[in-house]
Parts: sequence; structure tokens; C-alpha cells
Amino acid sequence: MKEIEVYCDSLFRYNRRSTQAVPVGTVMIGGTAPIVVQSMCTTDTLDTDASVFQTQEIVDAGGQLIRFTAQTVRHAANLGEIRRRLKEKGYDVPLVADIHFNPKVAFEAARQVQKVRINPGNFIDKRASFNQVEYSEEEYAAELERLRKQLHDLLELCRQYGTALRIGVNHGSLSDRIMSRYGDTPEGMVASAMEFLRICREEKFHHVVVSMKSSNTQVMVHAYRLLCATMRGEGMSYPLHLGVTEAGEGEDGRIKSSVGIGALLNDGLGDTLRVSLTEHPAREIPVARMLSEYYRDREKTASLPICETTSYYPYESVRRKTCEVNGVGGNQPPVVIGESGGVKADFSPISLRDKLFPLKLEELLPLSADSIPEDKIVVLCSEHSNIPAEIRAFFLQLDAKGIKNPVIIHRMYDAVSWEELSIYASADLGMAFIDGMGDGLWIETKNNTIPKARLTELAFGILQAARVRISKTEYISCPGCGRTLYSLEDSLREIKQKTSRLKGLKIAIMGCIVNGPGEMADADYGYVGSGPKRVTLYKGKVPVRRNVPQEEAVDALIELIKENGDWKE
Repeated sequence: MKEIEVYCDSLFRYNRRSTQAVPVGTVMIGGTAPIVVQSMCTTDTLDTDASVFQTQEIVDAGGQLIRFTAQTVRHAANLGEIRRRLKEKGYDVPLVADIHFNPKVAFEAARQVQKVRINPGNFIDKRASFNQVEYSEEEYAAELERLRKQLHDLLELCRQYGTALRIGVNHGSLSDRIMSRYGDTPEGMVASAMEFLRICREEKFHHVVVSMKSSNTQVMVHAYRLLCATMRGEGMSYPLHLGVTEAGEGEDGRIKSSVGIGALLNDGLGDTLRVSLTEHPAREIPVARMLSEYYRDREKTASLPICETTSYYPYESVRRKTCEVNGVGGNQPPVVIGESGGVKADFSPISLRDKLFPLKLEELLPLSADSIPEDKIVVLCSEHSNIPAEIRAFFLQLDAKGIKNPVIIHRMYDAVSWEELSIYASADLGMAFIDGMGDGLWIETKNNTIPKARLTELAFGILQAARVRISKTEYISCPGCGRTLYSLEDSLREIKQKTSRLKGLKIAIMGCIVNGPGEMADADYGYVGSGPKRVTLYKGKVPVRRNVPQEEAVDALIELIKENGDWKE
């Protein structure tokens, strides 16, 4: 068993990670400040009127920090005018410039806004080719020195203007240089961030926030945890910006975001967050606020840890080994327990009645090897407010005692609304499956107006978002921004309508090429904006049809799927 590395203050009770405070205009990120909720405008940054209006919509919905894309120096300069116009209207909200590929744009943005986000994968590195590129020690060192000079100049400007910096790593846009040494991995994401963080520390510039985003919740969670452990080992305490990138839209997007963000919030990680939905950005804010407020009073609750152990390695997903009992556990995918309805669960409670062994965490005494009959399926029940820590402690005790029974995780929720239930359950329960714990999921609620079939659907959605069981088509879609030059939301809706029965297929719908090819690392097909009302289609990471007119692109995508034998009539 690998030795544990510490990435948070406690694995078994909620403690918010201690970070330094970073001022961003009128907002404080980290320290003792509450979690900050933010979003990103989808307008053209040169369209001042549209940008001001959409910012007002986001702020009125509760957004505290607004990001804009800045493709050119001209775009960056206009952020100053947007900021001035917003102040005239009484909106003193901090603005963030999103920079890719051109350090000169970051220099101008640092003069105009309160925070600049740079992407380590393309700040000085060329656009990734996704081919194996070999770097000698001398070449690698020369690239780092070039990075050091460019970043030094930017940090001096940020210091002069009081501008904060976000080092925003994306799984989808790691540089060839990083991938040549670390691969397309959480370790590569951390290495990419740490190059920049070490320079910031050497330069004594500490107004820094870090993010490690991916559309794959397992990669995202492991990268953030590994980053925190690495920073902690080097005496760094920079605050974290959380987010699952390209999460999608509707319920699927909300579930996926809540699974990934919730897994980290449960461990006390995260100081600001964005829920990235392929919808109007103001619609992201209520979801983000629900997530942040769900953890607001968590530190005031006592946890009931069952055992402390060092057998937990939180930087990769390895499923717990169990015996199979009645089709549950062993090599079977995690199952869903539920009542019959429009969406069929794998088992009903009645069908497994004689095999279930209910255990309540709150009443549980320390286990022994003969505590549970070998032919039983454990139903792990808890109503504790900090259920993720309780689940983790229980599973580690099972491992310590050598108990191999399969375990179904059960949670009964109060009579909350459907939206609250879907977000809370995803945040509470997704982490266990990301960590390889659990052989099944069973969700119930005291709200009798929610159909049982929806609870079954939610359970399947959480398992899919945690990447442990694919039960429907997987859509990886970005929220869009000022770089998006075609109708992203309309295309996503049409693609979902025409491909939703292609179970197990992964389709990426991306606004542009910044993260598009990289976030499609494990997607089967990609639909990526390439120009005004133009789309390039991908098979895996390979572009196969370039600059297809938007009105023809969805049909061309379906034709491509058929040509490759993945279409099911």
C-alpha cells in the first residue's frame, strides 16, 4: 500500500483548508472569507453594451466575480471601458481577464482589471500538437528560463496595478513540453502549475489563486488533491478556484459539477468556484451558491470517525475488491437500487430483501472480521451531515478488518426540492465512487412528490458523473465564451436530441480549440468551433472534417458516427 500524503487537515471530519487571503478588487478569496461564487460572460469582449448587460444579469443573480475572454490586446484594453461603464451603473464587481496564447494580452489586461487568468499550457508554450515530443534537458531548461522572464514581467505589472493572478491549469491544454515528461495526467497538471507557483514565490508575489480543471471528475479531483499535497510539502497555501470544465447543461451538467466540486468541498478544499454550464451564465450562479452554502456551517458539526488509517491513497481511482453476492460487487459495475418506474433500477429493495444487511453509521460499533455474514450485502445508511467522511472511515475500517462484503450506499434526504436533492446527493455521494468505494447506490427522499423513477435516474447520473458506470450518452460541452463563434447551445440541444440513445458514446461539443482537442482526450467524437458559424469534426483527437458550415455540421457528425460503425438504429 502506498504511503498516504496529506492534502487536507483531516480525512474524517470537516476542516476548511487554511489558505492565504488574496484580494481581488472588493472581493477576498481565501483566508477566512466565505467561498466566492463566479461566472464568465459569453459575449464578445469588444461589444461593450452586451458585456455590461450580461455582467449585470450575473451580478443580479448573485455572482461576485466576472471573467471575460481577451483574445487580443484590443479586447484586453476594452475591459477597462466595460469596468468604467459598470461602475457608472453602480456595479463595482471585480473583473477577470482570461488569456491564452499571447502574454502581451496579459500585460494589457493587468492594467485594466483586478485579476488575470493565465493558462500554463499556452502562456509561452506553443499550441499542443498532442504528439510525443522529446525535449533534451537543455531544451527543457531553456523553455523554463523563457517562462521565468515572461512571468517576471507580468508579475511586476500585477504588483504595480494591484492585480491578482490565477494560474489556471486545464487538463485539455497541457503543453507538449509537460506531456513529454508526465503525460496527460494529474501529475502533469500539478507539474505545470508548480512551475509557475515556484516562480511566483521566488518573486515574492503571493496574490495568486490556482485551478486544476478537467471535464473528467476523477482527473479533476485527483489533480486538486495532489496539488494541495505538493503545495503543502513546499510550504505554499495559495487558495483554490474549483470547477469541472465542460460539464454540459441541464441536470447532467449540474450533477457532474456537483460530484466533482462536492468531492473537494467535502475535504475542505476550495475558496472560489464556478459551475460551468452550457447555458446563460446567470443560470450557473444558483447552482454554485447552493453548493457553497451547503458547506457553510459544516465546521460546526461534529464528525464520528470510525477509525484512522493510512491505507487510503487519494490520487487514483482503484475500486475496492469485494466478493460478489447476488450480482452485486465483485467484477460487476456499481448497481442502482430503486423502485420500479420509467427508469429501471438494477434491483428493487424487495428483490434483494433476504440478502441485505443494513448498518447505521451513527450506531455502529467498531467492526470485527465476523461482524457481517459473508453472504450478505451491506446497506450503509447515514443521516449525518458529514456523510462523505463517515463513508470513507467505514470503508477504511472494512479494509483494515479484511471484510470483503459488497456495500450499497444508502441516503435518505429530507423533503427538499428536486434541484436541491440532485445537487446535495451528487455532492454527498459522488466522492465515494470516485475513490473506488461502493458497489451500489440507493437514494430516497421524504418528499413524496418526487417520482421514484427520478431518484433512480439521479443515482445513474451520479455513477456516470463519477466515471464508474456509463449508462447513457456522455456529452462533454463547454459553456462558451467570447471565443465561441457559432450557436453552441442550439448545437448541443440538437446533438443530444439525435444521439441520446447511443449508450456509452462520448461526444464533445466545444466552443473553440483552446481546450477542445485536449478535453476530448477520451471522447469518441468532437464538434469544435473553428470560425464564424464553422465547425471542425474530430474522431478522437484527430480532425477529420474541417470548417463545416454550422447548418450542416450536426448531420455531418451523425454521418461520421455512422461511417465508423458507432450508430445504433
